[in-house]
Amino acid sequence: MTAKRLVISSDHADIELRKTIAKHAADKGWAVDDIGPMTSESTHYPIHGKAAAEKIVAGEADLGIIVCGTGQGIMMAANKVEGIRCGVCSDVFSAKMIRAHNNANMLSLGARVIGEGLALEIVDAFLEAEFEGGRHATRVDMIEG
Repeated sequence: MTAKRLVISSDHADIELRKTIAKHAADKGWAVDDIGPMTSESTHYPIHGKAAAEKIVAGEADLGIIVCGTGQGIMMAANKVEGIRCGVCSDVFSAKMIRAHNNANMLSLGARVIGEGLALEIVDAFLEAEFEGGRHATRVDMIEG
């Protein structure tokens, strides 16, 4: 069985959390493509959100996780890419529901909002959830509209 593919990115301020998440996902069997940045030199989160989103749309990854200070800015950049449904989550329930009900293909996290332990629980909920389809598919189609 081929491992599911995960792309992960962040801005310069959130490299350590991103690396922790990447290792955690790899340990759970995901093929992780960490697209950086690799140094703490100042960079712009929209570049990294868009780059990760484009990998998903191109079929190079099944899901994506992106990180910035609040998770909001990088999520907005990712959602500008057609075909991306990305949500910011600060709790486990929301992470599960954005996959189960909204068929989200990206998760955004705020490194200044949540700690490492909670971040990993949120990641697990997101990666383990499955889209339920049915009435939710109709609504997702309306979003894509």
